[in-house]
Amino acid sequence: MTKNKFETIDTPAPLVREAILVRNITDMAGFAQQAGVDLRPHVKAHKIPRLARIQVNQGAVGITVSKLDEAETMAEGGLKDIFVASPITEPKKIKRLLKLSDRTGVSVVADSREGVEALARGASEKGKNLKVLLAIDCGFNLCGLPSDESAVKLARQICEEEALEFGGIMTHAGHSYRAEGPEIVQEIGLDEGRLMVDLAARLKQEGLECPRVSVGSTATVKMAGMVKGVTEICPGNYIFNDMAGVALGVAMEEDCALTVLTRVVSRPAEDRCIVDAGSKTMSLAKGRQSGTMYAGFGKVKGHPEVVVSRLEEEHGVLSLPPESDLRVGDLIEIVPNNAGLVINLAPSVHIIRNEEPWEEWKVSARGSK
Repeated sequence: MTKNKFETIDTPAPLVREAILVRNITDMAGFAQQAGVDLRPHVKAHKIPRLARIQVNQGAVGITVSKLDEAETMAEGGLKDIFVASPITEPKKIKRLLKLSDRTGVSVVADSREGVEALARGASEKGKNLKVLLAIDCGFNLCGLPSDESAVKLARQICEEEALEFGGIMTHAGHSYRAEGPEIVQEIGLDEGRLMVDLAARLKQEGLECPRVSVGSTATVKMAGMVKGVTEICPGNYIFNDMAGVALGVAMEEDCALTVLTRVVSRPAEDRCIVDAGSKTMSLAKGRQSGTMYAGFGKVKGHPEVVVSRLEEEHGVLSLPPESDLRVGDLIEIVPNNAGLVINLAPSVHIIRNEEPWEEWKVSARGSK
């Protein structure tokens, strides 16, 4: 049974243990220094300017975002070097991007001729010089060009646009989270780094300087980031970690800074109890049961016998053995499968210092577009 130390917190609520958080931030900053690469963490994992400032104070050169709202919120929070790692092609949003560049350093990605032309047109109209990186697909099959002649051609187009500056190349190995075990994750990470370094070398042979060779994904960063020639890493989830990372062997459960505090509100059967955290709190990210993988919608801290077997909108269903001592009114914590999804659903997080509630921080950039 959970002690009463968190009784003052209304459930359901995300908790962030400060000591683990700081350790995670310090560890990644140390890795970047050891590998000789710049650290530009992806703040979509936490969406909190205060945490981004801590990351920069610990050695990050700037931050990475997915959405313009995130970038604008972070700039308002004092962040000075922001990389928008999603293509911006809509004229209205390009105007917002250029306006943002009035107050902070900005770079953005592109992966199409149309996108480059739109950025160049907007920058030219505003009399701006915009730094653009080329997005490369390393196997995730989302945004990005393959590392072939099409990438060289688009990089050359960026260089030829007077209002644009070619900033380099970037990729994200998001497919690593679908890997069936740590060995496959390592292979994906090494392939990610090598592919990018090879492309940078080819661009240089074509007379195109490639200042940044940027890789991402918390799962692969400590492999890709060690490939000689990579200059920048953009991991995000490392700040909290979650059960997806634990399952892939890139984190331990004790490295998970984020949990969801929830209360048992019903035990209608011996083998089932109900908590007040459902899909609107936890998300529907489900784990996989295979080898080191896990089942359910998260792991109940301190109760290995319990499985988070179902999530409805407002409630979670826990499957448990009849002898379990969980009772109505008990507080429990669930380590989520995907910490970033939990953050995006939460208006705020409770910072836990020395196992006591300390402060509540607003998730300022949640629901960004």
